[in-house]
Amino acid sequence: MLRVTLAARLALIGLVGFIVVVTVLVGIFYRTTLQENELTRPSPARLDALATLLEGTVGDARQAVLDAVSSPQFMARIVSSGAPVDGETPEPQRQLREIYAAGLAGRPVEIVSPPDHRASRLFPRLARLMANAIEFRIGLRSGDLLVIDAYTRLPVTQFGLPVGFGAGLFGSIVALLALLVMQRETRPLAQLAAAVDRVDLSADPPPLPDARRSAPEIRAVIAAFNRLQGRLAEMLRARMTLVGGIAHDVRTFATRLRLRVEHIPDDAERRRAVADIDDMIRLLDDALLSTRAGAGGLSQEMVELAALLAVDIHDRRQGAAVDLVADERARNAVVLGDRLALRRVFANILDNALAYGHAAHVCAAVKDGAIVVSIDDEGPGIPSDQRQTVLEPFHRLERSRNRATGGAGLGLAVVRNLVEAHGGTVEIGAAPGGGTRVNVTLPVFQPA
Repeated sequence: MLRVTLAARLALIGLVGFIVVVTVLVGIFYRTTLQENELTRPSPARLDALATLLEGTVGDARQAVLDAVSSPQFMARIVSSGAPVDGETPEPQRQLREIYAAGLAGRPVEIVSPPDHRASRLFPRLARLMANAIEFRIGLRSGDLLVIDAYTRLPVTQFGLPVGFGAGLFGSIVALLALLVMQRETRPLAQLAAAVDRVDLSADPPPLPDARRSAPEIRAVIAAFNRLQGRLAEMLRARMTLVGGIAHDVRTFATRLRLRVEHIPDDAERRRAVADIDDMIRLLDDALLSTRAGAGGLSQEMVELAALLAVDIHDRRQGAAVDLVADERARNAVVLGDRLALRRVFANILDNALAYGHAAHVCAAVKDGAIVVSIDDEGPGIPSDQRQTVLEPFHRLERSRNRATGGAGLGLAVVRNLVEAHGGTVEIGAAPGGGTRVNVTLPVFQPA
């Protein structure tokens, strides 16, 4: 399907407008230069010069002059004296006769439309129609009659304009008007497309174009999209309410269950049960936090990211190889976001690094208005073809789904959702030591 952009439409409108102007100028040229344009009819000056020359010659010299000036478009001959000159000009050509009479120095002149006497090789009737033949009968001062059959190279109308000029001008104007109408009618659709790209269910719906004067179909499309926006927003609110209610009730049940497992006499069984309940609560918190991020439910506060990282790393230093290196700019960098969500981001990454890579080396630096936090581990690394898929929900490199060998596969998916909700990005690569490197980039808060 051909898609004409706004720039192309404007260019096309300009081109059609240019064609209209050129067509009008061509018509004006043929109309105003009638007396000098040999493409339409011989000029009065030329006929006057020929008549003066013939009046000064006699006999064979006169015939030589006629032979010299004659051509397929300009046939001149002398008729014996006494031939009638007056009373033969048709009404549509009277104005033309006045123009030529003014340039022939008082000589009588009549203009008629004779048949085309030229031999036509193909389509004789069409050739006659296109010939636009005119016969000039000019009375010479010697008493003879000069007859000139003029056949224009360019067919013209009785107004002196090229044949088809009116149709071309009308078609150009119609095309220009059609383009203008199309531009006016399709403008709301372009605005609607821009509004669709700005749709964010976590924010207020974008304003839709005013299409009260547009076609009914366009108004129907815009109204349908407006209703769709309302339904999506309502569905999101209902989902958030449902998830919040489920989270509250499940946490209540988990707390009760946690109290009950404390009475399990076997220490090993009790620790496993407590660990399972903690994992369940953590999974629930991750899912709820990710849902809040997608719905725009995260809070906004200024967070010193280096200090937040230092607290998380300090909590994990007992018996773990974890360290933090931050440059001067990173230690003073402030990020605008949800403190709890940011803690969950780096907690998930640090836990994965320690669980699968046996170490977590954290480096923070500010580059191009953003703070980049790199977490390297010392594990086997992640294959390059799976570095993006591990960011998807419920995806694990270890396929057994055994809780003893890993989580549910939501950790990195939650990380990506929360980071993107803060306007940042997550990239997974290879650490210099051969393990996995996770780069988290967040925009630094810039006071207005």
